[in-house]
Amino acid sequence: METILAAEEAGRGIEGASLPLGGVQAALSVDFARDPLTSSTILAGSHQEPPLKVVRAFALEDGSALAHLHNVSGGLLGGDRLALTVRVGAGASVQLTTTGATRVYRPREEARTVTQLNEISVGENALLEYVPDAIIPFAGARYSQRTTIHLASGAGLFWWEILAPGREARGEIFEYDRVEMRTDLVALGRPIAAERVCLEPRRRNISDLARLGPSRYWVTFYVCRVGLNTQTWLAAEQRLRDVAAGLTRSGEILFGVSALVAHGLVIRCLARRGRGVLGSLHPLWNEAKLFLYDREAVPPRKVN
Repeated sequence: METILAAEEAGRGIEGASLPLGGVQAALSVDFARDPLTSSTILAGSHQEPPLKVVRAFALEDGSALAHLHNVSGGLLGGDRLALTVRVGAGASVQLTTTGATRVYRPREEARTVTQLNEISVGENALLEYVPDAIIPFAGARYSQRTTIHLASGAGLFWWEILAPGREARGEIFEYDRVEMRTDLVALGRPIAAERVCLEPRRRNISDLARLGPSRYWVTFYVCRVGLNTQTWLAAEQRLRDVAAGLTRSGEILFGVSALVAHGLVIRCLARRGRGVLGSLHPLWNEAKLFLYDREAVPPRKVN
């Protein structure tokens, strides 16, 4: 499936600035494993380069681990090249979130595009719930993200991304230069989804009906569990469509649900306002988790 939708901070400057050498290059790698003695998930190892950081993993009641992804710089500046690697070991269960929105600041004109590379692997019978806050590209921002997710036998995934139009309170609506997001989802070595999003408001009208129309927020939510048959996914699709129908409000927020070629489904959302987007995703997440795992989804508690 392919979709084309053709602060200051210590040591790094303020909005509109970038480092003289073209930004920071940093990587964060985290490994989660199931502890056979307690049947709970632990943070088994990590490699952290500033400004990226994971402080600790919190134990949840169901044995899962909750970790917060920190960018201690407060946001992304021109030329930053960041990489995130997440490995969820066999049988482990992990919930990842951010400590707040991802802000992509206005760069200097000569600065290179901010790049974010995400490499994710979910082991046999493991589960990853990735439920971050929105990405907010400031006026003039240039952002490129590439994500590859590999799912093993029995692996589960709840993964959403929210793209905001800019800083609405400042009147910045689609004033960024370019946002590119590429996602490849692979199960048992076979591609099951490929998404290509490229938004260039200065070159193409984002409000065109072939793109976002009157909406300002764009959301993709993948729900997967490897190994379930087609009939199960068709039933899940219908069940989530029923939930989505109750959340849809004409002219305000729209949802669509479609089964993938195998092992999962995708939920799309277009919204006119950011308020309520997360609140609308939670019922869908909860219904999907009840259907696939017979337990409720628990929104992550935030830390500063």
